[in-house]
Parts: sequence; structure tokens; C-alpha cells
Amino acid sequence: MLTILPLFLNKIGVTEILILILLVVIFFGGKKIPELMRGMGRGVKEFKDAVSKDYTEENKTDESSDTKSDAGKDEKTGK
Repeated sequence: MLTILPLFLNKIGVTEILILILLVVIFFGGKKIPELMRGMGRGVKEFKDAVSKDYTEENKTDESSDTKSDAGKDEKTGK
């Protein structure tokens, strides 16, 4: 039985990248491509900002819970 494998099943090579670029130019035209790339860049930046914001908030809550648990301890005994 003959099976046809898709182009992208293995590693993406030069041929596949050229096909993708050609399809993008055909569908969107040369004038829209900079706008699309700008929008993608903004999206990636917003995603990175959101991830780092969540990470810093998580660290702040961990640190505040550590200080709260330390606040109830007696300074001489450490308990």
C-alpha cells in the first residue's frame, strides 16, 4: 500500500521554508507582511511579559508566605 507522507512530517528543511514564504506572499501580498510581522512581534512580547509577570508574582507570594511563617517564631529558640 502506498502512503504519502506530508512535507512537514520530518524536519523542516529549506524547501519547506521556501514553500511557506511563497504561500505567505501569495495570500497576504508584499505590503501586508511587515504589518503581520509587527503584530506577531507584539504578541510574542505581550506573552513574554505576561509569563514573567506571573513568575514574579509567584515568587512574591512565596516570599511573603515565608516571612509570615518566620514572623511567628521566637527569636531565641527559632520555634
